[in-house]
Amino acid sequence: MRKWISALALVTMWVVAGPGVGPAAAAPPLPGRMAAIGDSITQAFDVCCWYGDHPANSWSTGGASGDGVTSQYERIRAGNPAAVAYNDAVSGARMADAPGQASRAVSQGAQYVTILMGANDVCTSSTSTMTSVDTFRAQFRQTLATLNSTATKPLIFVASVPNVYHLWEVFRYNFTAQTVWAAAGICQSLLSLSNTSTQRSAVRTRNVEFNTVLAQECAAYANCKFDGNAVYNYSFSASQVSGLDYFHPSLSGQAAIASVTWATSWWAV
Repeated sequence: MRKWISALALVTMWVVAGPGVGPAAAAPPLPGRMAAIGDSITQAFDVCCWYGDHPANSWSTGGASGDGVTSQYERIRAGNPAAVAYNDAVSGARMADAPGQASRAVSQGAQYVTILMGANDVCTSSTSTMTSVDTFRAQFRQTLATLNSTATKPLIFVASVPNVYHLWEVFRYNFTAQTVWAAAGICQSLLSLSNTSTQRSAVRTRNVEFNTVLAQECAAYANCKFDGNAVYNYSFSASQVSGLDYFHPSLSGQAAIASVTWATSWWAV
């Protein structure tokens, strides 16, 4: 009778859970050291109040209290109060700069590294100056190889490149935004008023191609996790974009990136 009950229990579990479903994989231990690779988004450039970098408000390594941004670092620190973070991102950086940032992360003994890079490879002076897909792939591949060059390989989280085309959709009829974009020469490959729909479509296509590269190259490493295009697919609102330049995330935009990326991180619930 007991054997019959045990067999019935197993069948019931199979029906409810489905074939091939076992216990969820345990999350890895929270890191004691993390580092961020990226550009002005990770430096929280123009996030609020005055022009320039505001790394304390970064979605990745920020630690400011009361800013409404619960960064990945703050979430890690909640479970590991001794954790420290390094922001190796540089405003204006392209994927070409990522291998150097990766070297710094390695020298800092990072056990966890976030990567959000590529917006400046698609947002250039014109469509003709966007980074090629092959070059982007080679540079990102070198970045991952550098991070994995140590005996103790860090956990890596790769965020997708945000949907820059959606920025144009949000502000295409906003005169102030268009004036700022033109005066500051912001992302003219996409945001120039003289661009054709064909040129803007080319930028959108390159954006998607870059994210495909990130997914493919990350998949080659067991210690690398891609966000599944979560950042790219996030439909941000006008209030989540900086009122200083109409390009970078505002405080609420940084908060959204932190939330979206954490939900697809190594410690996602």
